[in-house]
Amino acid sequence: MTELALSIAENVIKKLGSLAYQEICMSQDIASNLTKFQLTMSTIQAVLMDAEEKQVRNRALSVWLEQLKDVFYDAIDVLDEFECEDLRRKVVETYGNTSEQVLHSVSYSSFNPLGFRFKMGRRIKKIIERLEEIAKVRAQFYLNERLDDKSIWHREREMTHSFLRDSNVIGRADDKQKIVDLLIRPNDDNNAFVIAIVGIGGMGKTTLAQWVYNDERIARNFDTRIWVCVSDDFNILKLAKEILKCAGGRISENMTMDEVQVSLRNTLNEKNFFIVLDDVWNDDRSKWIDLKNLLIGGAKRSKIVVTTRIQEVALMMASGPIHNLKGLSEDDCLSLFLMWAFKDGDKQQYPTLIEIGKEIVTKSKGVPLAVKTLGGLLYSKFDDRDWIFVRDNEIWKLEQKENDILPALRLSYDQLPSSLKQCFAYCSLYPKDHIYFSDELIQSWMANGLLHKSNESPQELEDIGLQYVKELFSRSFFQELSDFGYCYIFKMHDLVHDLSLYVAQSDHCLVENTNNRKNYDKVRHVSILDHNLGANELTTFLHKLNNGARTIIFRNEDVDPININESFFKTCISRFKYLRLLDLRFLRFEVLPSSIGSLKHLRYLRLRRNKQIKKLPNSICDMQNLETLILDGCGGLEELPRDIRKMISLRYLWITTKQSRLLENGIECLYSLRTMIFYKCLKLESLPEGIQCLTSLRRLEFTSCESLKSLPRGLKHLIELESLIIFDCGKLNLMEGEDYPTSLRSLRIGSLPQLVALPQWLIRFGNTLQVLIIHFFENLEALPDWFPYLISLRKLVIWACPKLSSLPERMDCLTSLKELEIGYCLQLRRNCKRDVGKDWPKIAHVPLLKIV
Repeated sequence: MTELALSIAENVIKKLGSLAYQEICMSQDIASNLTKFQLTMSTIQAVLMDAEEKQVRNRALSVWLEQLKDVFYDAIDVLDEFECEDLRRKVVETYGNTSEQVLHSVSYSSFNPLGFRFKMGRRIKKIIERLEEIAKVRAQFYLNERLDDKSIWHREREMTHSFLRDSNVIGRADDKQKIVDLLIRPNDDNNAFVIAIVGIGGMGKTTLAQWVYNDERIARNFDTRIWVCVSDDFNILKLAKEILKCAGGRISENMTMDEVQVSLRNTLNEKNFFIVLDDVWNDDRSKWIDLKNLLIGGAKRSKIVVTTRIQEVALMMASGPIHNLKGLSEDDCLSLFLMWAFKDGDKQQYPTLIEIGKEIVTKSKGVPLAVKTLGGLLYSKFDDRDWIFVRDNEIWKLEQKENDILPALRLSYDQLPSSLKQCFAYCSLYPKDHIYFSDELIQSWMANGLLHKSNESPQELEDIGLQYVKELFSRSFFQELSDFGYCYIFKMHDLVHDLSLYVAQSDHCLVENTNNRKNYDKVRHVSILDHNLGANELTTFLHKLNNGARTIIFRNEDVDPININESFFKTCISRFKYLRLLDLRFLRFEVLPSSIGSLKHLRYLRLRRNKQIKKLPNSICDMQNLETLILDGCGGLEELPRDIRKMISLRYLWITTKQSRLLENGIECLYSLRTMIFYKCLKLESLPEGIQCLTSLRRLEFTSCESLKSLPRGLKHLIELESLIIFDCGKLNLMEGEDYPTSLRSLRIGSLPQLVALPQWLIRFGNTLQVLIIHFFENLEALPDWFPYLISLRKLVIWACPKLSSLPERMDCLTSLKELEIGYCLQLRRNCKRDVGKDWPKIAHVPLLKIV
């Protein structure tokens, strides 16, 4: 199937509506062509939702979508030329002409208004002609116009019911006991008590709810038990009728809402009812309140259990605890697998197959439906070759029936807005068990234009990206999310990763073996994991890729870096003119060629831990689209390019340099910077005076800058600065004074030998500071008495402070504190021991405690 055509079409339309194309070199001819282009795109977009659904049953439609997608990608490249030209002109107006190297490598028409108009006019006409030619055949597919992006597929899940045999449940006894105990407790008020069960698709939420529903203690405690499969249609009248029917009331097809609510209230009046609302997707709070109001009137012990995949839905509906359902143990997975793979009594005859089965169930990562899918694939198959085939292949490559694990997980994907579908698919470029950092992922999304922002919106792109991360976490695509203030760290379940590989397979590719015979003609985003490559093999592989590639990531290991040569760069730069992201982490080379400046579409460049490179060509400063430049660990880098101020789009800069002082009129002129990190700048003593001009800066970090003596002056003028990190800067003295940020939300400080107490200026952030990380302070003996005035603190981490023995009084006043982590503080750990430590009463109110 062809995925993501609609999402890419929306990117094209968004670019067409951008103000940039109304301001740059706009001749009447180009303007009319852009208008025609926009009309053609809108006409095609209207049928894409229907096309993406129907392609499941029509191979020709899938091919048609693939052709459209190729044109959409080319259209984005053409439209981005306007942005490139706009940025180039701004730099020329401010600083003069760009570097001679790049001027000689790009045609004169790019820098001549008439030539630019002529060239762009021709390219736009060609795009329109290709679109119109492809669009001609759409009539044969009988596509309907659909404009609602809420849910494209509406693929009904099979209706659930309340019946369950106890013998079919394995490994959920503890979960059942916890929920039953909550359900038989009295309520605190007259409203129905609501408990939510949350987990990814296939985790067994419905099974657990069925088991609870049929428990004899539930049957004894409630007058009426009601089971409703809600699915994605949260229609109040329909649900109210279903509840009324299950409660024994009379219903008719023509009943009005008022008639239903009167009958429902009379039927449930003074009864202790127990309702299961299974498989809820609705995130509209007003609809939930409307339904809940209809249920007011039952007896005080009434309870409701909701099952959902979406954390936000659970938070919205649950008045009681949220039960996050975890995976089964390996032993339980094996028991369930054998139950589905063998007939009763057969398994004892096949000990070899059972041993293979133990390896197979590790693929499930504890998800019961995945276990059933794998077991079902092997039912009545006793040839060990069949079992080895399943063991050695990814789940997403195995045959799937309608109710198996990938179709179940796909329901969650189908419910995503189209913008989030592209972002989720992009996650397939990372290997399984990868630890994601939100800032890195968001920069990658940003580089590829996946973050949607209207021209009028004041919202930062980074904040939109963070919303996307939170939304994907809420919908169970991400898990184990931790907030470190300056970024989130999280993981993806292996089965969800399989889903990302499945939906992204035509556009994105995670390559573990470059010698396979896969066709890479359609791949636009590639991540190379093959660690057995040399420079020549890498160059050879590049020739297999589509010239329109947008992302190239080399995931090499630091322990075995590859030395790459001039041929590699020549191929990379000459073939991939439309690259948006180039990640060369742990690759070794001494010279970055000046031709790198011709990659004018590049938004993200990473040269992490290249210890050989000594200098960057000044032509890199002609990459005016570059938003992210990562040079961390480039320990041999002697200086930053002299014209770095021309990189006017730069938002994220991570620096390692041998300079003791940075040149004036350099980084302090990068007014678009949001994040600036100095890492292992071992000789750096001070920063330029003009840093206070970076008023958009939101994160500032100094790590292992052992010669740094003072922070830059004027920090109080950085009004947007939210996150400050200072670690392992031995000579730095955090003096008292007024010249510090005014509204920090997160602070991480540590390994500062001159600091024996927390600086007094921290108290200024009492109303803003939410995350504080204090670690590796050998001489810190006590937290200050004013510490409880940090009333906005949500997370506190105290790590490796051996002399710190107690917490200040009135810590219980920190009512916003939700997470406290104490590690490798022997005396403090002893005093904070649960129930018995003398400091335990100070922290007993904190919901999430981790003391090691």
